[in-house]
Amino acid sequence: MKARLIPFQVAPGSLKPMIELEKTLKNSGLEHSLLELVKTRASQINGCAYCIHMHTKDARASGETEERLYLLSAWRESPLYSDRERAALAWTEALTLVAETHAPDEDYAELKRHFTPEEQVNLTLMIGAINTWNRLAIGFRSIHPVEASRAVA
Repeated sequence: MKARLIPFQVAPGSLKPMIELEKTLKNSGLEHSLLELVKTRASQINGCAYCIHMHTKDARASGETEERLYLLSAWRESPLYSDRERAALAWTEALTLVAETHAPDEDYAELKRHFTPEEQVNLTLMIGAINTWNRLAIGFRSIHPVEASRAVA
């Protein structure tokens, strides 16, 4: 696999608002662990290796367990996630697959039970942001870091 281009090199000014949005959302009061789960789950759905690599690494570095990361794609069948995390993951799936789901009322009702209106907006913005990052990484074939000893020639 070869990268098509590196967005940060060719359009840094255009990406600056995305970086600022990320900073704002990181400081919005939503739990860092929750944001990493959301970013990882959306990236799994979209098949974005670059972002899965980045966000699982970030999640581990901030204390997330391997077990919860391994089971994330099957979160509905695992007791390892809180009700708040489940609401966020359901909303993540609904919005990442919005053309199929149309953001069902039952998913929104759960979101409302566990998140304030401001948190709902911030979480929705984060879901939109990770989906944009996924499209950039997938579209331009961004390649995640690989340890030299593990690289396949």
